[in-house]
Amino acid sequence: MAGMLRRRMALTALFRVFKPGTPGLGKRLAAIPRMIRATMRGEYDGGGRLAMMAMAGVYIVSPIDVIPELFTFVLGLVDDAAVATYFAGALMDEAERFLEWEPYVPGYTVHPRPPRVPR
Repeated sequence: MAGMLRRRMALTALFRVFKPGTPGLGKRLAAIPRMIRATMRGEYDGGGRLAMMAMAGVYIVSPIDVIPELFTFVLGLVDDAAVATYFAGALMDEAERFLEWEPYVPGYTVHPRPPRVPR
């Protein structure tokens, strides 16, 4: 199973969202809250990677990021684009990794809610 759960470069992972046979964007986005919850409980090993992604997200929206744009407009935008690409790709890759991991957790299965039977 460890061979299946490999990390890819962020840009490659970002383009894998659209590759047939891989989980789509909706499935990956829906898995993010479950991934964070499983990481917080210590069930999933994504803590370090999620922390790096959180730092990238904070960097993108922080006011400190305005400083490079003031002095070098183009380079400041390029650095934002690079961090945003890393953030999106790493998030999509980690969500795919989580979806591969999720069914294998002993005692943790994901089942759709059973349909409600009208009385």
